[in-house]
Amino acid sequence: MKINALIVSTLLLTLITILPVTAQEELNYNPIQTVVPFLSIAPDSRSGALGDAGVATSPDIFSMHWNPAKYAFIDGNGGFGMSYSPWLRALIPDINLSYLTGYYRIDSKQVVAASLMYSSLGKIEFTDDIGSILREFNANEFSVDAAYSRLFSEHWSGGVALRFIYSNLTGGIEDTKPGIAFAADASAYYTNQLSLGSRDGNISFGINLSNIGSKMSYTTEFDPDFIPINMRIGTTFLINLDRYNALALSLDINKLLVPTPPVYDEDRNIIDGKDPNVSVPVAIFQSFYDAPGGFREEMQEFTQSVGVEYWYNQQFAIRAGYYNEAELKGNRKYFTVGAGFRMSVFSLDFSYLMPFTQNNPLARTLRFSLGFEFDSLRNLSQK
Repeated sequence: MKINALIVSTLLLTLITILPVTAQEELNYNPIQTVVPFLSIAPDSRSGALGDAGVATSPDIFSMHWNPAKYAFIDGNGGFGMSYSPWLRALIPDINLSYLTGYYRIDSKQVVAASLMYSSLGKIEFTDDIGSILREFNANEFSVDAAYSRLFSEHWSGGVALRFIYSNLTGGIEDTKPGIAFAADASAYYTNQLSLGSRDGNISFGINLSNIGSKMSYTTEFDPDFIPINMRIGTTFLINLDRYNALALSLDINKLLVPTPPVYDEDRNIIDGKDPNVSVPVAIFQSFYDAPGGFREEMQEFTQSVGVEYWYNQQFAIRAGYYNEAELKGNRKYFTVGAGFRMSVFSLDFSYLMPFTQNNPLARTLRFSLGFEFDSLRNLSQK
């Protein structure tokens, strides 16, 4: 019985990283690989409809994933939300992503929050050399977060988050083990009012350094791999067109802060690029100058998210967005659309993803999110 756990893990990770099925192996095709890439997937429908932009959008219940510092500016004293998305349904019918999050305001300057993200990777069949099924296993991954956000001034806030990550891809077969890692986020948020002639508006900036943490391994036979340490920066500009109508434009820039794979010769000696087997602190700084293709390739490692959000009377929203990744770094390019409704007690959002390429595993991706504010629920119970 011979089952290579690394091959199984790589297959699962390739699927969940959503690399296009049409990608071709080329000398200069050099995407960055990490374990537990589910941590990089947009869990909520609002940002999912904005092309995965969210680091500087207005605060909401789902701010934990995008920028915990935004919670300090959120209206309300507490709330919770849940989101669900069937994932990669064009390839496999039983992969899905679930998200549960909530926040609580301690006082006028301090907010705490927590979340759970769960990724079900579906049923895996393990076989022997002749194809006989040895066992079946439902692979799964999850992360548990806790965050603290504080208001520093009228316009600035900061946030930190701690994260526990668990990934069980093989069920312990062939001397493998679940991967475990610990990570932290550090974030900041700035917002200020603007005047544009007879109209008023708002400008916001955000930055979130997320998943800064330990490497993860599924076996003692191989070196541990990096989790998706990420830098997200962005801005949102909002203008109130009149008393009832508002329009916001958001832009996010992302970069993975992990080593770029170098170019090896036949003897596995590095002939271009940097050694990827470095510590986490070294990897974060090295990620800005280690691409084998030099500055041009480094620039290709920045992805862009652009989103537009229209609100009517702060009750109904229409959203659209675009996500762009360089062709040689994964080639994820897709449009997104969605809508949102805010009632007196709850909010409901959905989004839909439309990839550029045919036969893309992301095709027809739907997300659904539901949120509740404690203040609204309390007022309803008192009536």
